[in-house]
Amino acid sequence: MIKIYQKRIVDSEIKEVGEFRPGSWICAQKASEEEVAVLERDFKLDSNILKDALDPFEAPRVETEGGIVYIFTRVAQKLEERIITVPLLIVIGPDFVLTLSKDENQILNKFMDNGLKFTTTQKTQLLLIIFSEIMKSYNSFLTSISRNVREASGKVGKINEKVIMNFVGFEEELNDFLSALTHTSPVLQNILGGKLIKLYQQDGELMEDLILSANQLISLCQSTLKNIVNIREAYSTIVTNDLNRVIKLFTSLTVILTIPTIIASMYGMNVGLPLAGNPGAFWIISLAIVVIVSGVLYVFSRNRWL
Repeated sequence: MIKIYQKRIVDSEIKEVGEFRPGSWICAQKASEEEVAVLERDFKLDSNILKDALDPFEAPRVETEGGIVYIFTRVAQKLEERIITVPLLIVIGPDFVLTLSKDENQILNKFMDNGLKFTTTQKTQLLLIIFSEIMKSYNSFLTSISRNVREASGKVGKINEKVIMNFVGFEEELNDFLSALTHTSPVLQNILGGKLIKLYQQDGELMEDLILSANQLISLCQSTLKNIVNIREAYSTIVTNDLNRVIKLFTSLTVILTIPTIIASMYGMNVGLPLAGNPGAFWIISLAIVVIVSGVLYVFSRNRWL
């Protein structure tokens, strides 16, 4: 779906316009191949680059073609119970800004709700605000994941299989974030150079803040991943120790219970045995079993085998 919006400095709200005007923002969400062809024709855009925006695995990068700047990035958003990153193409033209995404983009919807201060006529400002909202989205998701991991780290001994499965999901999300942010940081560095897009002093400062934010998010991803690995290893160690303790206990009990079983088996044979004619043989044998088992229990307990 292609929609054209405009918000000038004098406008208090963004408005959808029926046709293109200089200083407009062209927003294409859930774009089909036919709509991509329309954008290519109407705005003289590179067809191959536009088609790349429909690739769900497209990595962040920046390209220039015919005086038009194409900036690929990835946006974090929640889809059902999962958090994923989806590609977003931002095109900076001579008199327009175009955003193209295969899926509906939750970040772009904020701009249509008039919850942000921006103008479509100031292209660089709009670009910086889009990236700022993207970084805020990453930060929100990462903070939530990091909080859940920290809470679990204080309860390592009570972690169950459900928590471990959640950790597997967190790792997938964090690796996705890390890959996207690691590629996004060089893109922002290229834009900061000022060769692709003209930046004023204030714009440069905002871009430096975005780069710093991206690097901080990368560090947070890495530290959270490390915490997950440490928690999982601690959990694995605890489970292994518990299993070893149980195995050791049952092995010791097996050895101890084998002693009376062997003695009872011997006296169950139909042959001549010591004490066979003694009327107190049962009590003597029982006492011997108790003494032997007690001795074995003492040895096992002293050596901490129980």
